[in-house]
Amino acid sequence: MTKSARRGPYFCGIDAAMDVVAGKWKSLILWELHHHGTRRFAELRRGLPGVSEKMLIQHLREMEEDGLVYREVYREVPPKVEYSLTEQGVSLNAALASLGEWGTERMRRIGAEKVSVGRDGSQPMVTTRAQGGGRSGT
Repeated sequence: MTKSARRGPYFCGIDAAMDVVAGKWKSLILWELHHHGTRRFAELRRGLPGVSEKMLIQHLREMEEDGLVYREVYREVPPKVEYSLTEQGVSLNAALASLGEWGTERMRRIGAEKVSVGRDGSQPMVTTRAQGGGRSGT
C-alpha cells in the first residue's frame, strides 16, 4: 500500500475526516461494502447506479491508499479482484452511522423520495416518500 498524499495540516478532526471521505461516492462505497461484504468491481458498480467506471476506480484507489479498503487480486484468468473494508474502514463506517441517522431523519422531515436498487443491480427506482430506513448505519 502506498502512502497517501493527504497528510494535513488540518484545522481540526472534522477537517482530517472529511479529507478522507470527500467525494460523492466514497461514503456510498463504504456503505455498500459494509452491508454486502466483499465485492468485486462489477458488483460495486451495479450497487452504485450513476457512478462512472473512472470515478469508481479513482475513489477505490484513494480509499486503498488511505487504508479504508483492501484490494485483493487473485492470479487467475480472467483476473479476479475483490474489495473489502479494512479495520479503519469499519471504524469510519461506525463514525458515520450517526450522520446516516441524521440524513434518514432529514429525508423523513422534508418528505424526500427514497431510491432503491434491485438485488440484481437493476436500475434505481424511486420508491415512496422516506419514512425511515435510509442509508443509516453507514
